[in-house]
Amino acid sequence: MGKSDFLSPKAIANRIKSKGLQKLRWYCQMCQKQCRDENGFKCHCMSESHQRQLLLASENPQQFMDYFSEEFRNDFLELLRRRFGTKRVHNNIVYNEYISHREHIHMNATQWETLTDFTKWLGREGLCKVDETPKGWYIQYIDRDPETIRRQQEQERKKKQDLDDEEKTAKFIEQQVRRGLEGKELEEPVYTELNRENEEEKVAFNLNKGASTSIAASSKTSSVLGPNALKMVEGAVKRKDSAHSSGQPKEKKKKSALDEIMELEEEKKRTSRRDYWLQPEIIVKIVTKKLGEKYHKKKAVVKEVIDKYTAVVKMIDSGDKLKLDQTHLETVIPTPGKKVMVLNGGYRGNEGILESINEKRFSATIIINSGPLKGRRVEDIQYEDISKLA
Repeated sequence: MGKSDFLSPKAIANRIKSKGLQKLRWYCQMCQKQCRDENGFKCHCMSESHQRQLLLASENPQQFMDYFSEEFRNDFLELLRRRFGTKRVHNNIVYNEYISHREHIHMNATQWETLTDFTKWLGREGLCKVDETPKGWYIQYIDRDPETIRRQQEQERKKKQDLDDEEKTAKFIEQQVRRGLEGKELEEPVYTELNRENEEEKVAFNLNKGASTSIAASSKTSSVLGPNALKMVEGAVKRKDSAHSSGQPKEKKKKSALDEIMELEEEKKRTSRRDYWLQPEIIVKIVTKKLGEKYHKKKAVVKEVIDKYTAVVKMIDSGDKLKLDQTHLETVIPTPGKKVMVLNGGYRGNEGILESINEKRFSATIIINSGPLKGRRVEDIQYEDISKLA
């Protein structure tokens, strides 16, 4: 076994030594070469390749510094965004994790001399929220991704809509309770004292079940029961006569509070929307250009939905499988008569038949053919809320 073999002791020792971080003073940023000791760094500085890099840097040193500064900033912020998100974290923790990678850009090659200067610069540029504490500087990443902002706005709008619906429901319940209390107060009987003008006269009460008080009997006891009781008896007779009369139409029954609450819940469910719409076994179209012309504007079938916003799709023409976010996909509208699935709104998850398409309003009319709502006709449903079934 020769000395230069891959499994020789010297080769193994060299690979072990090359792992991990080395001393910063033996690193050349221009050549991106890490030397193990002072002698190796001295030999590298005397090499021809290093001299050529120094000549290039001397022509325009600011250009190289700007390049290294931009690379350092992008890598640092990417690590902060991916590893810690929008959490508040000590800047030294992020920096130590950043420099643990051997191929990182060293700070001594950038425009910032210390980590504190870099942290202050991030705060001035509005890239992070920074604050100084007795334990040091803390940073918090500010996520300005358009997709993240859109999702946050959608969540806030949905939360506000839910609160508005709850307030409306509580208001309706309060109105129904007030209306019921007012009705009870109107129908509450008036109790009067029983007075007799003639003590010898006897008072007779008819307690037969189901028997109604006649007008004649009321005229006999009117002088005994008083004017208030007479009005109550006449009102009861009039109500009974009106109920038994067949010539007058019946009054429309008022909706109870429970019925109105159920209608509100149904309306809320019908108009509720979510920010995710992917469903298995639907046909979608790839709209992103990042995958190249091979997949752009091509159709695929959703095979699996991951975390609500990501799907594993299978290309119809080539059979390739891809993992894509829902922002890179759009729904497919078939011809009338084909099967579709509702992806959003109150009818979410129901299958239907496409009846017609309104191109001016970018909407369609479908007929539900599954579930308890089978046979219901839904009009003016938006294109992005339905998609063709595989």
